Amino acid sequence: MLDGVVSDRPLDDVWFPRDLPVLRAIARLVDSPSSGGAPYLGQVVPASGLPKPEVTAAARALVSAGYVEALTNVAGEVVRFTGISAEARRLAGLWPTPQGEWERLREQLAARAEKAPTEVERARWRAFAEAASAIGEHDGALLMAALIGGYVPRAR
Repeated sequence: MLDGVVSDRPLDDVWFPRDLPVLRAIARLVDSPSSGGAPYLGQVVPASGLPKPEVTAAARALVSAGYVEALTNVAGEVVRFTGISAEARRLAGLWPTPQGEWERLREQLAARAEKAPTEVERARWRAFAEAASAIGEHDGALLMAALIGGYVPRAR
């Protein structure tokens, strides 16, 4: 209830405008030797491009969701970030996602088909690109997950 008005409207999205930019800033700083791998909140604010109250709210949300680890002061306010989860690394773009790698593979196949020096090679790359498209996003992402994770199916 806000100002005596009950709303059943969904809450505004905070992931894309607030939490994700802060997560990306934290990830860059945690992964950077210049911050010593444990940036202060004061370093994250300018790196995110958001005002301090927004960064503070995002930090609380990211900690509670398990995306980042942080040190707090006695009042419970986030002071410093000490680490990020594997999922946070993927969401921030530091580590590959199966979907992203599948799309990169498809882009590479299309580029090679377009730039191959001979018509025979162009036809082969086009066939490969068409086969990849025929597999579909879901199965392609499963394949990339296996490749990223180092899993190779056994021969029967």
